[in-house]
Amino acid sequence: MHPYQYYMEHHFHIPVLGLAFSIDTPLKVAKFGISSVMSIVDDELIERMRHYYAGCYQKAYEPISKKAHDYRAKRITAYLNLVQEIVQEQIQDLLEGNFDSNKDLQQYFELLPEQSLAKKLYLQMLQTDNIDSRKALQRGLKQFIVPGDIDVNIMSKVDKINTDAHGIPLAEQFSDALSAIRGFAQSNLQSSVILSAGMNPRLYAYIAELSAFYPQADGTFNKRIILKVSDYRSALIQAKFLAKKGLWISEFRVESGLNCGGHAFATDGFLLGPILEEFKNNKSALIKELLPIYEQALQEKGISLTLQPSIKYTVQGGIGTANEQHFLLNHYGFDRTGWGSPFLLVPEATTVDKDTLECLVKATSDDFYVSGASPLGVPFNNFRNTSAERQRLERIDKGRPGSPCTKKYLVSNQEFTTEPICTASREYQNLKLKELDAQKLPTEQHQERFEEITEKICLCQGLATSAYVHYNIQKSRENTAVAICPGPNTVYFKKTYSLQQMVDHIYGRQNLLASIQRPPFFINELNLYVDHIKKYVETNWREVNDKKIKYLEKFKKQLIEGIGYYESLKSEFNKTFSGYAGESIATQLMHAKKALENLSFIK
Repeated sequence: MHPYQYYMEHHFHIPVLGLAFSIDTPLKVAKFGISSVMSIVDDELIERMRHYYAGCYQKAYEPISKKAHDYRAKRITAYLNLVQEIVQEQIQDLLEGNFDSNKDLQQYFELLPEQSLAKKLYLQMLQTDNIDSRKALQRGLKQFIVPGDIDVNIMSKVDKINTDAHGIPLAEQFSDALSAIRGFAQSNLQSSVILSAGMNPRLYAYIAELSAFYPQADGTFNKRIILKVSDYRSALIQAKFLAKKGLWISEFRVESGLNCGGHAFATDGFLLGPILEEFKNNKSALIKELLPIYEQALQEKGISLTLQPSIKYTVQGGIGTANEQHFLLNHYGFDRTGWGSPFLLVPEATTVDKDTLECLVKATSDDFYVSGASPLGVPFNNFRNTSAERQRLERIDKGRPGSPCTKKYLVSNQEFTTEPICTASREYQNLKLKELDAQKLPTEQHQERFEEITEKICLCQGLATSAYVHYNIQKSRENTAVAICPGPNTVYFKKTYSLQQMVDHIYGRQNLLASIQRPPFFINELNLYVDHIKKYVETNWREVNDKKIKYLEKFKKQLIEGIGYYESLKSEFNKTFSGYAGESIATQLMHAKKALENLSFIK
């Protein structure tokens, strides 16, 4: 274990952003002690980024062909090792650097929160005139320099079974998710994998076969597991399942079900505030429940626990101001927050092609919406002004809806075929539209179904393309249409920012939204949930049954209870929020409650 592991000065991290947008973020921010997350879903993107960065840093590069045995895991391992090697060299440059001339060394400490010991010593050093004292302080400051974590993300359920060159299914261990976790486990990283998008028993069972996830002799972990969850109940269920296999959750990463980027895993009306309150109130009980299960599983494997493991708690989704940052960390006692979509507007931290970045800067609130665009069948936070969306509409106009399916990460549908195909594919949409035509539905219903079918877009290509375009590494005749999945919070950030500006904003050293009227994050999430259940009613009012009525009533009940919870925090909010943010709370809560009270299937 490195001496810096799990010692973090920064109070935020940068979550995974699509496939490409944070694929090289550690290479940009880890040297400043900022932790970030890369997706390891797309091994083709990963291999091409390895080739690109090997060239940038004069590193040896041996291509890993798709014909190689276990190529997916090997590609992932090779890229992660390269990223770690480069970050280690960046850190070494800081340690050997001169405070007077090394800009990165200066920025490392300039970015730190004001209350950190290292920042206080840095400011003291700047005020010290005595040369010997100044150099002594500089030597001491370098002891604080640690890289941010280089974490990875796996969408647990993106886990197709692969085949050999003859179409024969390979063993389960070569499935997409299992190959990805093996690639991470075999890498040199000492960091975490974030498991998201629900529970995958096959993946969880396989992780238990990998020694990298078990405690070392000193009780620390080489590889840690972070569980991304949207409510306490799912967190407990998954954590107990993993504990029974001898796997410990080192962090629960709580994400808003709707006020986030990418796929939106909406709860049944449970709002973020009450969810965080439940975590806050059950921290001790959670350890007490999980630890005996975990210890028993380790004993059965012949592993002794020399140090009781801890659990960290982080929260992300729609956070946009320093006041919100402070409230979440202090009121709920969480360890860190995640700031995702705002960093899409920080070229020093993320990878977004020029055209898409310009569209984000110019966007209005109508450009951000929850869509049915994902082939996973899960609501997806989408952005209208993308080249992928324009291409989708052009294909429909030409009578050829759907996309060529080349990567096949999201194939799952077997309505018409023996082999699973993707619902965004031209093959599927052609078959589904023929079926629709045969149904002879009324014009309005036919159009609704047509739009549902053709709304799906190819995320495998679209979410990776931005990096190819940005670094000019696309192949000849390769589709360059970009899809992006920012959260609705992005609309409040109206320009591109430097890394220093965004971090200063997070810590309250400056306010990038000073001229913007923006409700607090929990009000924004509440309104998204009200819109979500309204859309459910609009979609289902023609075919109402007892199950749908009960679901609607349960959803409304949970939201109204959540509103009551926020009303009970009035004094806390008064201390935290001022100006428009503070003044709008009571009115917005009242409007949401009225909208819910009037909501029913009866037109």
